[in-house]
Amino acid sequence: MVKSMLAAAWRPAVGRRGESDHMSVTYQSFEAEHIDRVLDLWSRSEGIDLGSDSPASLQEFLERNPSFSWVAVRGDLLIGAALCGHDGRRGYIHHLAVDSSERRTGIGQALVQRCLSGLRRAGIGKCHVFVFRNNRFGELFWGPAGWERRDDVQMFSHFL
Repeated sequence: MVKSMLAAAWRPAVGRRGESDHMSVTYQSFEAEHIDRVLDLWSRSEGIDLGSDSPASLQEFLERNPSFSWVAVRGDLLIGAALCGHDGRRGYIHHLAVDSSERRTGIGQALVQRCLSGLRRAGIGKCHVFVFRNNRFGELFWGPAGWERRDDVQMFSHFL
């Protein structure tokens, strides 16, 4: 029952925004000047754990992975952000969020497509995304978008 309610809530909203409103969204490479606003967006977004993400660590990540992460902006408002990079072999989308008032308008998918295009240009053939098990909206976003859920691997972490 809960899953069906979530699925219904996640369906694309038809007629929610006019085409001209959607077209006013601009996409920019995620740069150091965006970090504070992105951290604010992510901190307000369910399903995202910032862990040790700090302005300094994000700046270092962006410097090591230029042109893979993106932000969505409407006017002066930062309304979406994706943190993406690679290790030379596989790509990773670490965080993706769209402001709750802007969801279901294609912004999240547009951010993901920009991330994937950058990875393809770099010769990366596969991308992973980590989604918390209790992030039902994340599951409803990624699955229908063609991402395969992996039950054959586990993740282990070690704090340094």
